[in-house]
Amino acid sequence: MNAEQKSPTPGRRPAAARRTVLKTAGAAAVAASMGAATAGVARADDAGAQARTTAYDVIVIGAGFAGATAARELAAKGLRTHVLEARDRIGGRVWTSSFAGEQVEMGGTWVDRKQPYVWREVERYGFGTVEDPAPTRAFLPTSAGFGEFSPTAAFARQAELITPLFDGSRSYFERPSEPYYREDLVREIDRLSLRDKLDQMRYSADDELFISNALGGLTGSAAAVGLATVAQWWALSGWTYESYASVNTDRPEAGSTALVRAILGGSSATVSLNSPVASVTEDRSSVVVTTRAGKAYTARAVVVAVPVNVWNSITFRPGLPAEYTRLSREGLGVRSAQKFVMHVRGRDLGGFYMEAPAGAPVSTVIPFKERADGHIMIGFSASTTFDAGNRAALQTELRKVVPGIEVVSVKVQHWGKDPYAQGGWAVRRPGLLTGSLRSVQRPRGRLAFAGGDIAVGWHGFMDGAIETGFTAAGQITEILGR
Repeated sequence: MNAEQKSPTPGRRPAAARRTVLKTAGAAAVAASMGAATAGVARADDAGAQARTTAYDVIVIGAGFAGATAARELAAKGLRTHVLEARDRIGGRVWTSSFAGEQVEMGGTWVDRKQPYVWREVERYGFGTVEDPAPTRAFLPTSAGFGEFSPTAAFARQAELITPLFDGSRSYFERPSEPYYREDLVREIDRLSLRDKLDQMRYSADDELFISNALGGLTGSAAAVGLATVAQWWALSGWTYESYASVNTDRPEAGSTALVRAILGGSSATVSLNSPVASVTEDRSSVVVTTRAGKAYTARAVVVAVPVNVWNSITFRPGLPAEYTRLSREGLGVRSAQKFVMHVRGRDLGGFYMEAPAGAPVSTVIPFKERADGHIMIGFSASTTFDAGNRAALQTELRKVVPGIEVVSVKVQHWGKDPYAQGGWAVRRPGLLTGSLRSVQRPRGRLAFAGGDIAVGWHGFMDGAIETGFTAAGQITEILGR
């Protein structure tokens, strides 16, 4: 999104789709080929081979980017730190896996220099990055059906249409990593949805359709996306279409899970896998964390680093304040979020890019790799009824856009059906930023909360998850210091 109306940098895709991607982003983790081999990791809650030390300074619940970062920082301060992870792998909504002989990401994927926390970790551990291929064709909706455009022309037109939506964001998000700096201005923006803003803009039906996915694809409706949510991403990117569109095109060559593993492996923290938490019981001097298998861990403080949607699946004693339980019930991670990887082929297919209208069964498709036997493509869906893992149904949807395309095979991750995620990419509704969000960002008693869903900066991104890991570690240090 470029205020100078330039087309995106060659090889980059529009932020909107990338955003859809990214929210997914928010999501997925450990490569099966990499296994669960991490220093200090017990493969199960009742792993008899590991000493049953149950008293620690800090328990961290969740081994995604937020939990891994908090554990590393706390252990570096000399605190005995133990991580409890519900899954049989680390990474949370980051999951490096394999498909059709390729390393693929089923969740959080991309990194960018404009995202300081994740980029610092990439450099810290010496990770190389690879850039996604540029699309050679672009399909976007029009009133007459899907139209084919050159990627340059399509993205240039989106730049013209999307840029005015964020006029004034240099004022109300003057310091985008400090969203409350001009709360007097932000509060008015925060009450609006993207649907409200579109109504103010009075676009033609064709123009609105052309950017429909960009503004409502994350949830299926622009009415469910807060204007402040996307405006802050826009500001964090640098206030231009080009800078916004270039976010998250590069991914760690070794995989996102490998980066989580590097963070955890760089500490003395220990990890127990297959250890879903049932309850967290706090008194004046300690916290007892009990797993569903009945094993109890005692600590002086706890970091809760699981998705907001999962908070209500844990029994907290005393109970969490109403704003926590309400936010978990309403959800931040989109419960219908699906990310899928597919092997497709067809005559003169090319590495195409596709955006469908908001609410369509298939939201976005982007190219991943061209091969002799076809193309590997990445797709997203926020539909509550469509099953992206149904190869025949997926092929039927895609043929509405690309005639003759054949879906050879598909692999899908439905994040809403994952009991330890209960949703994928996080999206803030109108009013949330200046409403209850600040309350849940603060520690409660001996508990601190972390996760990309509640980040101050790049919320919903891997960068935001890492940010909150640092924040939670600082909060816990202060609690224990008192």
